[in-house]
Amino acid sequence: MGGFSNYSKYDILRQLAPKFLPRTVLFQSAPTLALLKQQMQQEGISYPVILKPDQGERGWKVEKISNETQLISYLSDAPEKLMLQEYIDLPEEYGIMYYRFPGHATGTISSVMKRQFLTVAGDGNSTLIELFQQNERCMYHIKRLTTKFKNELETVLPADEEMILEEIGNHNRGTTFFSAQSLISSALVKVFDEASSTLNEFYFGRYDVRTHSFDEMLKGNFKVIEVNGANSEPTHIYDPDMSLWKAYRDLFHHWTILFRISMQNRKRGFIPPPAKDFYSAIRSHLKEKALHPNKID
Repeated sequence: MGGFSNYSKYDILRQLAPKFLPRTVLFQSAPTLALLKQQMQQEGISYPVILKPDQGERGWKVEKISNETQLISYLSDAPEKLMLQEYIDLPEEYGIMYYRFPGHATGTISSVMKRQFLTVAGDGNSTLIELFQQNERCMYHIKRLTTKFKNELETVLPADEEMILEEIGNHNRGTTFFSAQSLISSALVKVFDEASSTLNEFYFGRYDVRTHSFDEMLKGNFKVIEVNGANSEPTHIYDPDMSLWKAYRDLFHHWTILFRISMQNRKRGFIPPPAKDFYSAIRSHLKEKALHPNKID
C-alpha cells in the first residue's frame, strides 16, 4: 500500500545502509522477558532502549525503557509485532520530507522540521509539580507527567537547569514541531538521495532522524529512527506560528505530489490494492490499538 497503512517499519529500516541504522531487533510476536533480554545481550544493546510496534503511528506504544521494571510493565501489554531498538542519545531530531519521481536520480526535500521535546527549566525555588503547573504545554499532559514522575514531584530544580520530560518526539507526547524550511539545500538533498538509494521503490516519505547537529547531518552523520511512507505529513506545518491557510496549502501540495507519483507508478504497471483491502487493514490496525492502548494519555 505504498506506506499508507499496515506496512512494516522494520522492513523499510533494514534496507538502509548500516551507517544510518540504530541496532534493531524485530519480534514477530510479543516476546517473553527472557527472550528480549537475550536479544539485547546478543546485539550489544543496553538500557535505555526503545520499544515500539512494527506497525503504528503518532507515538502509539512507543516507549523509552530505562530498566527491567519498566520493561516488565511494557511487556505486560505489548503489541504483537514488536521492535527493540537501541536508544540514540543524540541532541537534535528532525523530520525530513523527501520525494522523488520514478525514473529520476535526484529527489526533492519539501519539508524540514526540528523537534523540541517537552522540557521545563528550574528556577531554584519551584518544585517539579509547580513547574508543570506553570507550563501550558505540560498541563495538557499533566496526568501522564504526574504519574511518570510521581517520585520526583517535590524535587526543586536548580536555576536554569533543564529537564527533558518526554523523549518520544510526537505531538501527543508534548513535543513542539518547528519549521526549519530555511535549511533546505541541494547539499541536504544529496545526503538523502544517498540514504534513499538503497530503498526499493521508495518515492515519497518522511525520515525521522537524530544527529549531533544540522552540520553533522549534512556530512551524513545521523541515525534514522524510522521511515514513514505514503501516510507521511510535512510536519513543518505544525509550527505554532504556521497559519492554518498555509498549512493546508502545503499539505494539499504534498497530496498532489503523491497523486502524481502514484499515477506514474500505475503507468509502470503497479496495480493498487482493492478498496476493501484498505478498509480491512485500517480496521485491523484500529482493533489492535484498542486492545493495547497507551497506558497514560
